[in-house]
Amino acid sequence: MIQLKTIEEIILIKKSAFLASQTLGMLAKEIKPGVNTLYLDKIAENFIRNHGGQPAFLGLYNFPNTLCASPNNQVVHGIPNEKPLCEGDVLSIDCGVYMNGFYGEHAYTFEVGEVSHETKIFLHHSKKSLYIGISNCRYGNSIGDIGYSIQSYVEKNGYNIVKDLVGHGLGKNMHEDPKIPNFGKKGKGFKLKEGLVISIEPMVNIGSSKIIFHKDGWTVTTLDEKISSHYEHNIAIVDGLPCLLSTFRYIYKELNINSLEETPFQNKKIKIDNF
Repeated sequence: MIQLKTIEEIILIKKSAFLASQTLGMLAKEIKPGVNTLYLDKIAENFIRNHGGQPAFLGLYNFPNTLCASPNNQVVHGIPNEKPLCEGDVLSIDCGVYMNGFYGEHAYTFEVGEVSHETKIFLHHSKKSLYIGISNCRYGNSIGDIGYSIQSYVEKNGYNIVKDLVGHGLGKNMHEDPKIPNFGKKGKGFKLKEGLVISIEPMVNIGSSKIIFHKDGWTVTTLDEKISSHYEHNIAIVDGLPCLLSTFRYIYKELNINSLEETPFQNKKIKIDNF
């Protein structure tokens, strides 16, 4: 059952999402060759708790950690460990926060040191597909419109969408209806309504779209062992238009990146203190 949200509820979701965003921003300066993901996991847990939140993933469906940390050919749900990151790696981090009765989550694929030109181009297009999907998240459009726009852009640039994993609704539960595939057909599926809150999260492979689910019950890797990316935003439909509830600006501040990509997706009704 799809639960539409009030403005007050959307603001609470944004508070949780922004703490996840701040956590990724804090991690951005720590991600470098030689660092291990278990260290990143520990400092993320402390940061979230010290800012009034709870790590949403820790214990959720029995997941053992605060972060999903997925390097290189790991698509999602990587379990943090003591293996050091290496120059040229990519690292996808998914972070969730529970606060004030609502969930927020956020994902970003980081470059570790200097990565290849091919990798930079791949990550650029992967992230751009997220914003293309967000731009189609508006009243009267369908879930199929979001997925179609993402898939079309990704495949046009020579990459592939993971079809076994999808985005979802968000609110008092981490995973709510409706499911939000990153592929689809125009005009198909649920019609988007005012107050809908969803996570759009393209999982894009530089090679084959085929994946492997590992025996640990969590880790997902590409079948061909080529790299994957994962970017995620939380979005609400407010006044018929997409409104971002999460932000990459804390990451960009640490990495000295200038970007106006989020500007079209702001709404003055959804304001929170200190952000």
